[in-house]
Amino acid sequence: MDRSGRKRLPIGFGGFDDVAATSVLVDKTQLIADVLDSGYAVTLFCRPRRFGKTLNMTTLKAFLEIPTDGRSRAPLFEGTDIWQADGGRYRQYQGAYPVVHMSMLAAKGQTWKDTYAALTDVIIGEYARHRYVLESDNLAADDREYFERILSGETSERDYLSSLRRLAMILRQYHHRDVVVLIDEYDAPIMAAYSAPGGGYYDEAVSFLKMLLTGTLKNSGGLMAFACLTGVQRISKESIFSDLNNMVVDTALSTEFDEHYGFTDAQVQALAAYLGYSDCMDEMREWYDGYRFGDVDVYNPWSVLNYLKQGCAADVYWGNTSGNDVIGGLMRSANAETLEKIYTLMQPGGVVSAPLNLGVVFPDLGIRGNAIWSMLYLAGYLTTDDTSRPGMVQLPRRLRIPNLEIASLYHSEIIERFADAAGGYDHLESFRKALVEGDAQRLNEELNRMLRDSLSSFDLVNENACHMLLMGLCFGVPGYADPTSNREAGYGRYDIRLVPAAGGPDAFSFMPSTGKPLITIELKYLKADSALSDSMFQDDALRSRAVAAIQQIEERSYDTDASKLGAQGRVRWGIVFSGKHCVAVCEQIAG
Repeated sequence: MDRSGRKRLPIGFGGFDDVAATSVLVDKTQLIADVLDSGYAVTLFCRPRRFGKTLNMTTLKAFLEIPTDGRSRAPLFEGTDIWQADGGRYRQYQGAYPVVHMSMLAAKGQTWKDTYAALTDVIIGEYARHRYVLESDNLAADDREYFERILSGETSERDYLSSLRRLAMILRQYHHRDVVVLIDEYDAPIMAAYSAPGGGYYDEAVSFLKMLLTGTLKNSGGLMAFACLTGVQRISKESIFSDLNNMVVDTALSTEFDEHYGFTDAQVQALAAYLGYSDCMDEMREWYDGYRFGDVDVYNPWSVLNYLKQGCAADVYWGNTSGNDVIGGLMRSANAETLEKIYTLMQPGGVVSAPLNLGVVFPDLGIRGNAIWSMLYLAGYLTTDDTSRPGMVQLPRRLRIPNLEIASLYHSEIIERFADAAGGYDHLESFRKALVEGDAQRLNEELNRMLRDSLSSFDLVNENACHMLLMGLCFGVPGYADPTSNREAGYGRYDIRLVPAAGGPDAFSFMPSTGKPLITIELKYLKADSALSDSMFQDDALRSRAVAAIQQIEERSYDTDASKLGAQGRVRWGIVFSGKHCVAVCEQIAG
């Protein structure tokens, strides 16, 4: 729908009133009917950021709320799905409820003091929106006094903790109708608390939100019609919701509300056609499609809107809207085993099998090995087609990276980590240049400097750990696709390969590949012992193994398909690690 006719895309607008009146609207109003028909007392919708949670909450508010400003929102819904549904049956609910609506999105800070102040501002703002109740002669004296204390901002924490339930009670008494409670991005303060410097203020945030929310949501018969909450996480195992037995949690594995978050392919096609960009659909699918919510495949809506706004310029839009703390933290702390799984995900068609427990909580990241995969899934950095039986938390599911936009975020974080390992971007670039040019002297210098200065000897205790190091260093080599590993070629499996690529679905460097050789690396690990204590003997032993590694590339024909891959020439590397020492030997073949 586009009431203005200006083809204006609603970027940066989260409120239904503004979007419906001034911008192109992808109609998700059927959510209202599904919420009303569900009969659930409390529903928590968990979806990644920028997938329409705030717009959906303000849509519910605009449709259901008795206007606080005297202006009916009914005209904004004329012609929408909810207005036409079931012969107009749902129109009776338009403007029928008092609504408490709070967004916690901005209620976060570096300290608990800052976050507490932001939370109280949210509460004060919602009380101010309902200031009209003070005009009633039927408002009890203690309620009036309490209301004015909240508005003043000069009251106790105890008052703030009871403010949500007290406001619902006052509105129920004023309107003589049950209240709808809408809490948007309820977990934003908790996520900020966990990632705050100095250990954060996680316990304080959890404790405050538990007392604020559950007093209203639990046992609220005769007060609350229903409540809806949104967030990235399902923190049901936390003390926040531990006392609630009336809450239904709808995650990306669920099917009941699956079409209401994200854009379907039909919606994106209609939007692109309306804006005159139908010829951009293939690129949009590669970059922004790929999520599976329940039984429905969806696009990232924020990225689609920005892509179309920029005249079909593919770029990282979603990843640049806020810090990528989950994926960044994963890359900084990943051990060799986790890195191997990440590299597997980065391979074309790569999947990792892991169970998803969507009741995962932040402290679990340091306790339970599989918790990180659940966090990445909840945050939108992974998806799965295995959405059946969402309640089975031990069921392994095939996880994958949704699209090129998210793959590029992993790519950037991998390069960031290994630039640090290399001692900075200058050293990383030096390594890359030596790798492509076959400069063994420089490559040996860079690798041995890393082993000496940047890497703990405990990091490289076996061949797999060394393999993960080299793989990480090979991401982002100009003119090449991401490295591939342990794939069949010739008469065996190579360790690492870099294929020239001028751009495309598997390359993020978009540099010309003219004249680039195929690079094949065969890696060996030699356990350090007393027999190798003499440095000269050690170098000879490692060099002998490195030469044998190059011979293996030749004997097993790992790189004889170079011309088929568009490469001009071949560069073969034999690299052997032993403790804090490394020897790399190169062979170059022209043509």
